[in-house]
Amino acid sequence: MLDLADPSTLKAFLGRHGLSADKRLGQHFLCSSRVVEAIAERLSSCRGILEIGPGPGVITSRVSELAEKAIAIELDDGMIGALRESAPKADVRREDALKANLSAILAELPEPRGLVSNLPYYITGPLLTRIAEARSGYAKAILMMQKEVAERVMAPAKTSERGSLSVYLQSQFQIEKVVSAPAGAFLPPPKVDSTVLQFVPLPTERSDAFFKLVRLGFAQPRKTLVNNLMAGLRITRDQALGSITDVGLGELARPQELDLKDWERLAEIWS
Repeated sequence: MLDLADPSTLKAFLGRHGLSADKRLGQHFLCSSRVVEAIAERLSSCRGILEIGPGPGVITSRVSELAEKAIAIELDDGMIGALRESAPKADVRREDALKANLSAILAELPEPRGLVSNLPYYITGPLLTRIAEARSGYAKAILMMQKEVAERVMAPAKTSERGSLSVYLQSQFQIEKVVSAPAGAFLPPPKVDSTVLQFVPLPTERSDAFFKLVRLGFAQPRKTLVNNLMAGLRITRDQALGSITDVGLGELARPQELDLKDWERLAEIWS
């Protein structure tokens, strides 16, 4: 098996296949055995693994050896041929992750299922949403993203990093940090560091109304929650103030100050 986590081996492999990172696709290839092994350890209990955006197969080659069945979906035609060498056990398919039916693909895999991705920088937000929407299909997702995005994802209440993405994901997953991936762990090195997070789906189902309320509440994070609710729900100041008072919040409360239970109580009021 090729050790593509070794930078010199990865460079030679890419050169042999005439490949290079495509900036338009936000490609930065992982080349750190420390990070790869940390990811593999989290997925070791999964019989089926879906990887989104495998690139040359640095992670794919490792996890396809672990699982009974591994499927990798890749948009870059050039990478698909390379993956047949680096990860011959994986079922590699040309698919756009933002358009593919992730739930249907996951259903082809044996349980327990895992999902893994080094999220492309330019579609991190939309892809996180697609992965969250398919959460009933996997036991855990191991996702690498920019450090700044990871901090927003995990941001607790009463911190400036907290936003609608924090509440959206924390309401559906138990989230924890797996490992740091500094810029030097990639080829070519990006301008920012990355972080790998683990997402384990929670049993609680959230309504569309809950997520809509969160989006409205954070519409203008620098404004008070009262003002955001007035504008988003088209209600009077007294109505907005009455609802946040019922939750136990003050008139000047801002959306980032609310914890998950506060949002749940607020959603019950406006349901």
